[in-house]
Amino acid sequence: MRIGELADRAGTSARTLRYYEQQGLLRARRTASGYRDYDEVDLRLVREIRSLLEIGFNLEETRPFVECLRSGHESGADCPASIVVLSRKLSDLDSCIARLLLVRSRVGRELADANGRGHGTTDGHGTTDEGEHRP
Repeated sequence: MRIGELADRAGTSARTLRYYEQQGLLRARRTASGYRDYDEVDLRLVREIRSLLEIGFNLEETRPFVECLRSGHESGADCPASIVVLSRKLSDLDSCIARLLLVRSRVGRELADANGRGHGTTDGHGTTDEGEHRP
């Protein structure tokens, strides 16, 4: 298939596919007339890249998954290098969640303190216990 068809089927642009090619993630074959030529395996690779990008991986982090699929594995997560990336990403997410929980706790304390100073309690949606709305 040509680059336009691959882009349509993968839900991306030809420009993005050329960028993936420049980064070594996608390898286009060339027809006799010089057009890029792709197959279903390439579509699977692009979909894997897009899927990983959608959940917060950067482009370089997708490389082990692409290489794993390219080597014939059914899943891009079946190879040791992919598992390392998944483990690191999970650790990063756990750290981020921990930081967010600390921030949430602090904001909760600030709200409780503000309510305790007689500014009226709110239900979390800006409505006070007196029934007035506060931004």
